[in-house]
Amino acid sequence: MVDKQKQMIDIMLKELKHIPEWSKPQRQLRLIYSRNRMRSLGKKAEMPKTPKEVLEESISALRGEYPDFKFEYDQEFFNKAD
Repeated sequence: MVDKQKQMIDIMLKELKHIPEWSKPQRQLRLIYSRNRMRSLGKKAEMPKTPKEVLEESISALRGEYPDFKFEYDQEFFNKAD
């Protein structure tokens, strides 16, 4: 169990390196992404999600608060990551 959780954290941290944290909205995106990604990797996940799907859900969750903000992330990484 501990090994699985460590693997999940390692995956999430590796992916977070591709989302800058330079502004408040970006920091919030990273926070929401990390929470959503851990849930998507956990044993209670309803169905597997790609990093890109989790990122899109996380951005959508912040659109109400930041409707005009252009969230930054490594598009090449998230477009090819599964």
